[in-house]
Amino acid sequence: MDLSSLKAAEGSVHNDNFRRGRGHGSGNGKTAGKGHKGQKARSGAPRPGFEGGQMPLYRRLPKRGFKCRNSKEIVGINLSALEKFDNDAVVSVETLVEAGVVKNPRDGVKILGNGELTKKLTVQANAFSASAKEKIEALGGKAEVI
Repeated sequence: MDLSSLKAAEGSVHNDNFRRGRGHGSGNGKTAGKGHKGQKARSGAPRPGFEGGQMPLYRRLPKRGFKCRNSKEIVGINLSALEKFDNDAVVSVETLVEAGVVKNPRDGVKILGNGELTKKLTVQANAFSASAKEKIEALGGKAEVI
């Protein structure tokens, strides 16, 4: 037996359109799976996370941090990583992914100026640092912003 062969016990899982509380013969009549009386048997039972009037956990814990919803996650690539491409090649985000230089381009790729470049390349990326653009163009290549 392994994890891939596990399944729920026969008759224990109902689909969403299962009709509860439709008589004894249905197998889920009378109390309709809510037991006998008590707060959870009634309509308007407390919401998830309600702790009976005690200050709930999500309000006891301090608020921490801030995540800007408009921020972009840009992947930085150094010039030395472009050294694996052939001379006069066109380097785009897609070719960087194929070559394994970038795994997940996320919101964009920025070429940074660290390292040395010895080949003339046409580089197409979302952004370039000033030093990277200078080094690419000094070798006769092009730095194209897409």
